Amino acid sequence: MSGDSFGRIFRVTTFGESHGPGLGGVVQGCPPGIPLSEEMIQKELDLRKPGRGPSSTRRKEEDRIHILSGVFEGRTTGTAIGFYIPNQDQRSRDYSAIRDLYRPGHGDFTYDAKFGIRDHRGGGRSSGRETVSRVAAGAVAQEFLKTLKIRVTAYTVELGGVPARTVNPEAAQDNSFASPDPDILPSWENLVQEVKAQGDSLGGIVEVVADNLPAGLGQPVFDKLDARLAYALMGVGAVKGVEIGSGFAASRSKGSQNNDQMGKEGFLSNNAGGVLAGISSGQTLVVRAAVKPIPSIARTQKTMTRHGTETEISIGGRHDISAIPRIVPVLKAMVMLVLADMVLLQRAVKP
Repeated sequence: MSGDSFGRIFRVTTFGESHGPGLGGVVQGCPPGIPLSEEMIQKELDLRKPGRGPSSTRRKEEDRIHILSGVFEGRTTGTAIGFYIPNQDQRSRDYSAIRDLYRPGHGDFTYDAKFGIRDHRGGGRSSGRETVSRVAAGAVAQEFLKTLKIRVTAYTVELGGVPARTVNPEAAQDNSFASPDPDILPSWENLVQEVKAQGDSLGGIVEVVADNLPAGLGQPVFDKLDARLAYALMGVGAVKGVEIGSGFAASRSKGSQNNDQMGKEGFLSNNAGGVLAGISSGQTLVVRAAVKPIPSIARTQKTMTRHGTETEISIGGRHDISAIPRIVPVLKAMVMLVLADMVLLQRAVKP
């Protein structure tokens, strides 16, 4: 089993590699009658596609979505929604010189250890390009959530250790870093150019929030809402940490500071990030993901070959300087997939 499916009721299965003919997936469990079109999904894919912003790869992919099934006259039918996104600008020759080398920070060594074979052309299924199918599936979930007036937004709150100073989610729609703080853009742009000149890369932090969630989503014990969110976000290759609400800051506070007290108007704060005992509280859901630097860098690094010979490697080709901003719609998609699944699970158990 290669772990290609996600979700219980609202379930997505994806396929495809970075340098294959294309990528795609099948969404099952989406209720019938939901407005859906290729144009709706394309809006989300355009936020992820290559070439967006100064930190992005020079690879050019249109990422045009083709819906193959499950939609009739602009609405979902309740049957499986199949989709396909062709690859157009692969340069597999860029990887010929390193086909027998393990790239530091990549899955080359572990894929060999697990399968005894790996696709050296961009990493195959371990490539960040795999996430295009997640964004497409997340766009389907988004249209379902819209019918319930649940709204999910995502934006960059930190790049390369430089945090945004203000957070205006609406501002994130109008710039190449998905930044909620327009005033930080010159600093981030300068940082990207400096690191690019060094042949290096950058990480960052992305925040995802969901408004108008009903209270009661999530299951006790193993299927907690926050547990499923962490599972979903950690399933994105570049993510190395997840926190809900006050997150790690809670470990440095006192209970009297971290508890969300209540009054006649409801909760007086939201350190819990909208989740209590693994179940949504009806407050705004707040989740953050720590994104590691892109591992493909031009700087020389020590490594070894598949045969155990020590050597050095410098990775050329076309690569992002940072997964930000292209990872922002990916993380948003994963949260939406969890929420769509949890809504349907709640319908199944609530009398």
